[in-house]
Amino acid sequence: MARLNTLLTCIVSLAFVPAAALFSASSAHANWTDSVFPIKSHNFGTVAVASKTEFKFPIRNTTGRGMHIRTVRASCGCTTPILSSNYIAPGGEGYLLARFNTPTFRGKKGATLTVVIDQPFYSEVQLKVEGYIRSDMVFHPGSVEFGTINQGEAKTGGTKIYYAGRSDWKVVDIRANQPWLIPKFQQIERGPGKATYELTVAVREDAPAGLFQDEVIVQTNDRSMPRVPLRVSGNVVTSLNISPKSIAFGTVKPDQELVQRLVVTGREPFSIASIECPGWNVDFDNNGAEKRIHVISVKLTPNGAQGAQRSALTIHTAGEKPVTAKAILTADVISDQVVVAR
Repeated sequence: MARLNTLLTCIVSLAFVPAAALFSASSAHANWTDSVFPIKSHNFGTVAVASKTEFKFPIRNTTGRGMHIRTVRASCGCTTPILSSNYIAPGGEGYLLARFNTPTFRGKKGATLTVVIDQPFYSEVQLKVEGYIRSDMVFHPGSVEFGTINQGEAKTGGTKIYYAGRSDWKVVDIRANQPWLIPKFQQIERGPGKATYELTVAVREDAPAGLFQDEVIVQTNDRSMPRVPLRVSGNVVTSLNISPKSIAFGTVKPDQELVQRLVVTGREPFSIASIECPGWNVDFDNNGAEKRIHVISVKLTPNGAQGAQRSALTIHTAGEKPVTAKAILTADVISDQVVVAR
């Protein structure tokens, strides 16, 4: 009897081995897709007809090998998938843009985007989007796109809201997610069951440099769907540029003098007030001349710091409205070593 019980125990244990192995393999697959696709769903919320409604699903190749996406298919025509690239290098990043087709669809919509990967491993990953496209409210144009903005200069763009439905419907507020985006609205027309509003969005002078893709939220008195987003995008470019932006000296000794040639360009003539770099003594010939392009030789010497250095070299201009530009300096500062023979 004891032998029979032992035999049954072994059989039961062996029966569970394949299931455990399958569970482990399934978990590994899930972990792999989670690291490559950290976001797998997005809700657009309530959006207006013809509004530019998009979301970028990030793709991060953490496999250690080249990754190839063979195709992407959508379960519904309400969403158009657009890949940044079919190939993503090891350690590289890309994205899948999901574009909600608000001009042609209405009501509650959703889609599953199936991403088919054939290298380095075959896999199918499903990403989901959903949202509600209200038919009574239209943005024209569907977004506020500023294009290029010079940093330090304000710029204003706008759109219009066309509404058809309730006679008492109105816009009550409009808010931005960034302090340097200033939205305003005003009603310009009202009739039986319809209203038209003009929306303006100003980018303030203190907007940070770089690309931005944001939104402002239009608040209405509609109790069921009060908040409607409006996409706002642009590129703030600095008024001062340094070339090169990255300076790599490699291995250097303490007190070793290094010379770097810099080209500094501005939109308007300017003079250079100072150049500083933490951990380094900086010296350059400054004649105070005002011009749009300065070609200067900067002498840099480590002032005591040792080891790997990563510092911001900052140029300050003179005048009533000074501006700055930065480059990154990297180096490995090592001390002199005396080798003693034994």
